[in-house]
Amino acid sequence: MTDSTWILKGGRVLGPAPFFIAGVVNVTPDSFYDGGRHPDSISGVEHAALLARQGAEMLDIGGESTRPYADPVSLEQELERVVPVVTELARGVSNGEGELLTPALSVDTYKAGVAAAALDAGADVINDVSAFEFDPELLDVVAQYKPGYVLMHSLGRPETMQDAPSYENVVDEMLAFFERKLEILDKAGLPKENVTLDPGIGFGKLLEHNLEIMRNIERFKVFGLPLYVGLSNKSLWQGLLGLGVESRQNATQAGVAVMAMKGVAVHRVHEVALTRQTLAVVKAAA
Repeated sequence: MTDSTWILKGGRVLGPAPFFIAGVVNVTPDSFYDGGRHPDSISGVEHAALLARQGAEMLDIGGESTRPYADPVSLEQELERVVPVVTELARGVSNGEGELLTPALSVDTYKAGVAAAALDAGADVINDVSAFEFDPELLDVVAQYKPGYVLMHSLGRPETMQDAPSYENVVDEMLAFFERKLEILDKAGLPKENVTLDPGIGFGKLLEHNLEIMRNIERFKVFGLPLYVGLSNKSLWQGLLGLGVESRQNATQAGVAVMAMKGVAVHRVHEVALTRQTLAVVKAAA
């Protein structure tokens, strides 16, 4: 089992370790799984603190749902949702025993303005579902701040990406996509060691595409970068097993275990405590 290292903003180093958990903190009313559960900054911070205590090395904070057919939100609204949460969490999280936890803070955004404000407020990572295509100025922000950066593959925007996704060979096309985007990031000045690759499970992909990616996830190691996968409670479990949104935790953990065994380093999940158990079993048995 190989340890991974990921360089974040300011040279902060995550790792070396075989696995990292990114706990999902959605401060949104319409995310597919937990939309509306943490509708304001206070409840968002409380939930994030719980995930940190459960063992999340990273907290991924989102102020705009990127589920299929989600409506976009304004820059101002996303800033209002995200920046107060980042500001508070950047002060540290109590572990309940008088010590402070300092999980890495990631912001799930494709907007340059949100990214810059969040990085100024203390964020370490930008998790970009658009690969800097929706807002070209985001590339400049990433180049300037040099945060950790999640380079994700998607086919179109959230509001249209699931209309009729089609590929001749999904893995080959994604490999070409990552090669092209990594070259752009390198020319912009973002060090390669700051980047992780996310295949974008469910983003412009049908069930057969998602399964093909999972079967061939090891091919994405060709770039020598940590892999970042988010399959937590997603609709592929409905397509594969007929599971409703509240019944997908077991399938999620099975998927996490398979991805971890195949070398995926970063696991973006809603249920951090369960994932910590899953990854402990994988590590012990590998």
